[in-house]
Amino acid sequence: MQHRTVAEVMTWEVVQARPDTPAEELVRLLDVHGISGLPVVDGDDKVMGVVSRTDLPAPAGGPDAPDGPSRPASRPPAGAAAGGTTAGEVMTTPAVTVHPEHRVEDAARIMQRRHVDRLPVVDEEDRLIGITTRRDLLRVFLRPDEQIRAEVAGEVLGRALGVPPDDVRVSVRDGLVTLRGTLVHEDDIPAAIGLTWRVDGVVGVVSRLVARADDGCTPRGPDGPNGPHGGPLGRTWG
Repeated sequence: MQHRTVAEVMTWEVVQARPDTPAEELVRLLDVHGISGLPVVDGDDKVMGVVSRTDLPAPAGGPDAPDGPSRPASRPPAGAAAGGTTAGEVMTTPAVTVHPEHRVEDAARIMQRRHVDRLPVVDEEDRLIGITTRRDLLRVFLRPDEQIRAEVAGEVLGRALGVPPDDVRVSVRDGLVTLRGTLVHEDDIPAAIGLTWRVDGVVGVVSRLVARADDGCTPRGPDGPNGPHGGPLGRTWG
């Protein structure tokens, strides 16, 4: 099965700053490159912190200027309030970073837990090699349904579990996977559900799977001991 890593979705060419980069230059870099934040690195390219647009004072003549539109005053960033004029004075530190081999879902959890929108990517010596954003990670989880269906059918059922193509039908709608069909063993059902959950882009799994009665187990079909319809025909997981 495919497990996407940060290396596959990150941006390798990173707009960055040094601790002594002036605030005016930081604003210019953000505007020119259309980004909302950038990492600050030292002379060895090790990440010291991250500067976001909200860390910088509002530009002169902007909405907060005397002749601009009036709006409620907001609390300025700590660095700006203290009169910070360089990246080293306004940056948020320490920076939250990830490594390129991290799985995409792990990086997404870090972003959610630490309330950040971007993660500098560092090598084994903590040197900057790239950056990944919330948008980069979301692209993985917004995979087309047909792409998800193909991976579940080919990798999960075909390669991992050895299920013949005609035994289980896979359908996907908005990331919700439905499995319908027959597996050889009862234990194959939770295995199929669990492996399907691990496919990138899956948001839920509905099981309409049943086990065959040809492995020495008590039949669970229409003639089984559980009544005229045997055991449960399916379960919903999610």
